[in-house]
Amino acid sequence: MTDQITLAKESGPLPAGSGLRGHPWLTLVAVAIGVMVVTLDGTIVAVANPAIQKDLGASLAEVQWITNGYLLALAVSLITAGKLGDRFGHRQTFLIGIAGFALSSAAIGLSTGVGSVIGFRVAQGLFGALLMPAALGLLRATFPAEKLNMAIGIWGMVIGASTAAGPIVGGLLVEHVSWQSVFFVNVPVGAVALLFGLFILLDHRAENAPRSFDLVGIVLLSAAMFSLVWALIKAAEWGWGDTRTLLFLGASVLCFALFAVWETKVSEPLIPLGLFRSLPLSAGTVLMVLMAFAFMGGLFFVTFYLQNVHGMSPVDSGLRLLPLTGMMIIGSPLAGAAITKIGPRIPLVAGMVATAAACFGMARLTPDTGTLTMSLWFALLGLGLAPVMVGATEVIVGNAPLELSGVAGGLQQAAMQVGGSLGTAVLGAVMAAKVSDTFGDNWQGAGLPPLTPEQLDEVEKGVQVGIAPVPPGAPEQVARTISTVAHDTFVSGMNTAFTCAGVVAVLAAIVACFTKRGQNAEAGAGAGHI
Repeated sequence: MTDQITLAKESGPLPAGSGLRGHPWLTLVAVAIGVMVVTLDGTIVAVANPAIQKDLGASLAEVQWITNGYLLALAVSLITAGKLGDRFGHRQTFLIGIAGFALSSAAIGLSTGVGSVIGFRVAQGLFGALLMPAALGLLRATFPAEKLNMAIGIWGMVIGASTAAGPIVGGLLVEHVSWQSVFFVNVPVGAVALLFGLFILLDHRAENAPRSFDLVGIVLLSAAMFSLVWALIKAAEWGWGDTRTLLFLGASVLCFALFAVWETKVSEPLIPLGLFRSLPLSAGTVLMVLMAFAFMGGLFFVTFYLQNVHGMSPVDSGLRLLPLTGMMIIGSPLAGAAITKIGPRIPLVAGMVATAAACFGMARLTPDTGTLTMSLWFALLGLGLAPVMVGATEVIVGNAPLELSGVAGGLQQAAMQVGGSLGTAVLGAVMAAKVSDTFGDNWQGAGLPPLTPEQLDEVEKGVQVGIAPVPPGAPEQVARTISTVAHDTFVSGMNTAFTCAGVVAVLAAIVACFTKRGQNAEAGAGAGHI
């Protein structure tokens, strides 16, 4: 039988009280702690970048690489990492991932040059890629179908909580300890996750798990993902019509095409293209791309809005976003229960409709919008995202055969990375175009001194992130006028970007109509510990 599970031989004897080994809820605790480290790192480091830049004398490009190197390594490696889990066991890849992530974090904290920081950030991305699909594979193999959505809901709650905690914890650590402490904090958390994993996780293997590697497929897919994500990251700097951007996008399309052809010819493909004959799985993948486009692309501007327009500190801006992440924390397990009861389609459609409504609501924000109004829209966004994070995961992983659960988990995470990069790039371009179209007229209309084309171009770059170009020593009235023009222009661009995000969310709601409960959800281990 294709879905029969065989248990791999454990290394060494079972620990005392071996009934704990493979316990579903303890397995959830173990993988949640590990995933928390990765998601926390996704937001905590942004707060530390200015301190790193100052302490190590890094250039702007080098600081960008601290983030881009991590994102590239993560996005490029996720599907291959999922395949490694399917081949060698998700327990092993999870443990290697958490140990490597903690060690890489310690190495960054001990680094004295920006080059080593970037190098170890790439290593963090590679080890983080091992963790995420392995976590989903372990949950899929451990929980029976009737409990899986609740488990994924709690897993999503942990992701929401750690994402929310990132800017707050990062701000406190940078302000009161050092930027190195932002990375050192991963070491004790990683050690706890590793100990839990060693004693709790049980290695489940599908009977017909892959026995070989599609090395050519790995190279082609990695090249395609790298070219795509790199083009999206650099498009804002190079321009969408720049030759370099078009070359990388063209290389991505070519590599994806070659990958698709190759996968039909190899005996054990990296991603069996037959997976995509499942309409719900394909719809779930597209849904994750669109959801991440709207969510991450739109949220990119919110931090600039809070910090540069409203003048909040990183910690304060993180606190203002708590309604969003708070509703994700509350909504994820509730969404898991609802999806178990009625299936994913209705919660997914309702979630994306709520997300669209929140995006259209945030398209009405002004420079003077109060905290209560912002909090209501943030809360609605979190409430809408919760069922999508849970339901789309169930649709993608549950509609894949058990022996491909790692690949499916990697596909789900890769879809999120691509969607987030695409949303940030496209909505960033929308923002830049809106600012370019309106800022000059707004500046002139306010009666401010004319700017040369070079000055205008430089000033517009700051306005795109909400920075008012007030010169030192400017009279108070002039400074207030410049701030008003800059902030009004920024918010106008942000509103346009959120309108686009709302339209994408509506498209995602339509795509969600084609999802349904995973056909292979019953293939989990269903251990009798529940």
